[in-house]
Amino acid sequence: MMLGLIAQAAQQAAAEAPSGGLGIDVAVIIFVLAMFVGLEVITKVPVTLHTPLMSGSNAISGITIIGALLAAGLGGWMGAVFGTLAVAAATVNVVGGYLVTDRMLRMFKRKE
Repeated sequence: MMLGLIAQAAQQAAAEAPSGGLGIDVAVIIFVLAMFVGLEVITKVPVTLHTPLMSGSNAISGITIIGALLAAGLGGWMGAVFGTLAVAAATVNVVGGYLVTDRMLRMFKRKE
């Protein structure tokens, strides 16, 4: 429901913008709203599901890295700055996810 409202607000703002694109103020508002939605979703996940979900989020973060690389290369100076920050954050997420998953899998190995 919240994501639908965010998408609707983005479409309305894009339609009202003179060039057909989003202004920086609208983009920042959408980003902040998306952060709150993400926080709400993550806090509702039971503790026992965090590690399996980390494995799935690695794939999503891999896609994020590709998008961030495109933003860094094609988005002008601002895209380069935010794209580089996004690449760094997504890379930390991927590496951390693999470390957590590896630790979880080692817990289930048989003792020799």
